[in-house]
Amino acid sequence: MDVPSWLEITVRSTILVLVLFLLTKFLGKKQLSHLSFFEYVAGITIGSIAAEISTGLESNFMNGIYSLLVWTAIPFIAGLIGMKSKKARNFIEGSSTVVIKDGKIQEDNLQKEQYSVDELMQLLRKKNAFQVADVEFAVLEANGDLSVLLKKEKQPITPSDIQLEVAPEKVPQTVILEGEIMDAALAASGLTRAWLELELAKLNVAIDNVYVGQVDSFGQLTVDIYDDKIQIPEPKPRQSLLSALKKCQADLESYSLQTDSDEAKQMYKKNAHKMEQIIKKTEHLLIKG
Repeated sequence: MDVPSWLEITVRSTILVLVLFLLTKFLGKKQLSHLSFFEYVAGITIGSIAAEISTGLESNFMNGIYSLLVWTAIPFIAGLIGMKSKKARNFIEGSSTVVIKDGKIQEDNLQKEQYSVDELMQLLRKKNAFQVADVEFAVLEANGDLSVLLKKEKQPITPSDIQLEVAPEKVPQTVILEGEIMDAALAASGLTRAWLELELAKLNVAIDNVYVGQVDSFGQLTVDIYDDKIQIPEPKPRQSLLSALKKCQADLESYSLQTDSDEAKQMYKKNAHKMEQIIKKTEHLLIKG
């Protein structure tokens, strides 16, 4: 009994999807994120072979499978050779090329890579570099991406540049998902259901109306609710704490001026100074709360 063409194509295509999935997993994630010229050619060929096997009913199915295995083995073996030899790796995957150095375009290297100035400027703009003179180094990677290092005076300022200590950031924990409390995430944040219920009460939000609730590294809860028409006041506990610290300092200074006791005056001044030091060290953490 002859098998209908549509059924044979369906069976072949299903098998090929599974085969291609396994072969891609075998080659690794690099196939998805970083294709060399060699891997690009192999990928196109493997796809073409799979398409021909799927619809070419007159062709031998197993011969097509063997061909797929061969074309999968080629880039895999080439990758192993590249891991053993840098020269082979440079030949197979290509090497990086410096196209800008000390704010000057390296014309010879640019021509060698067959890139025009317009193409280079387009890649620079994608890296938020709009002026060649601002670039210390620009390297064209083997996969065609451009890595850019701006000159020191053109780089965004960082806390380390001004010797500012910052608290380490932790991964936000999703503690509510589609109205359900995620106890594992809550425990990872060192919090309890009682705390969560109290925070929701402050926001005047029922847990059933919460689509996503997250806790940041400072232990602050933010929620996204189903009913977008409801406006939720943004909690600012850190700013409230900063205001309380500044009020405490001001009160201590005021007490030092009002008291007639020299001993109490010195005590208030000393504690006001300590409070000022605490505010200076923590203000950058609390000002955006």
